[in-house]
Amino acid sequence: MLQLCASSLADTHAIAAALAGLTRSGDLIVLAGEMGAGKTAFAKGFGAALGVTEPITSPTFTLVHSYDAGRLTLHHADIYRLSTHNEVADLALAELLEYDGIVLLEWGDVVAQSLGEHLLVHLAAVPDDDDARRITLSGTGRAWAMRWERVEVATLGFAC
Repeated sequence: MLQLCASSLADTHAIAAALAGLTRSGDLIVLAGEMGAGKTAFAKGFGAALGVTEPITSPTFTLVHSYDAGRLTLHHADIYRLSTHNEVADLALAELLEYDGIVLLEWGDVVAQSLGEHLLVHLAAVPDDDDARRITLSGTGRAWAMRWERVEVATLGFAC
C-alpha cells in the first residue's frame, strides 16, 4: 500500500498521469472514495496523460464512456447505480479490457474482490482544504506486484 498527498487538483492530475504512464492494455484501475473525493478529476488527468483529447465526464447515468487514446481505448465506467454483481457482470468489463483497452472503474471497490487483478486508487478529501486529497494505492495480482517498484518511483514526489 502506498499513501500519497495531493495538495491541489494539479497534483491529483499529476499522480494520475504518473500512473497512466505505467499502465498497459488490459489494466483495470478501480477508483474509490466518497462522493466528491475526486474520482472523475483523477480520470481526467489519467485520460489526458494517455492522449484523450475530448472532455472526460462522469459516466454515472450512461455507465461507460469510451475514449480513443491513440494506441488504446480508455473505458471510464461508473457502477454507483448498480446494485447486484449480475448488473456489474453485464457491463462485460473483461471484454472491454481484451480490445486494447484500459478500464477506470468508479465505485468499483464494492465489487473489487471479484474483479481479479487491478490497481485500487482510493481518494479522500482532506478536511478544511477543498483542493487537497489523500490518495492510497494498492495493487492486486501479479501484474501490479511486478510493477510496484515503478509505481513507487513514479509517485515518489507525492509521498506523505
